[in-house]
Amino acid sequence: MTTVARLVLGGVLIAAGALKIGNPSDSVVAVKAYQLLPDSIAVPVGHVLPILEIVVGVLLVVGLLTRAAAVIAGLLMVAFVFGIAWAWANGLRIDCGCFGGGGQLGEGQEPTYLLDILRDFGLVLLAAWTVRFPPGRFALDGALGLGGDSADEEEDE
Repeated sequence: MTTVARLVLGGVLIAAGALKIGNPSDSVVAVKAYQLLPDSIAVPVGHVLPILEIVVGVLLVVGLLTRAAAVIAGLLMVAFVFGIAWAWANGLRIDCGCFGGGGQLGEGQEPTYLLDILRDFGLVLLAAWTVRFPPGRFALDGALGLGGDSADEEEDE
């Protein structure tokens, strides 16, 4: 189960980061659209976020520093859930920018806040599972002796 959890979580993060990394200005627009951060912080966050998503995603997929990567991924997902809920509660009509794009929605477009929150909360649960249990099969942590008790690992898979 942990192998599946870290692969899904890592794959989503890699996809999200990869879709944003080629267009950092779009990522900045998406971060600014939430109206949570001053521009002086939103701009660097918009530039760094895709890189962070890719790095954390790769760590999860290869199973290296798995628990630390899962903690960071979980915190990112909690922040995303909070941001989307904030936008919804404050009547903002924005695209979450989760997989590129972002910013104000065009005429006739409707936000998908509930689906975005449910998806990201599911990813929070996967991160929590990955933090709680050994990294699973095919993880570099296990091969390097960083994954915890191997008896626990066999039990959890």
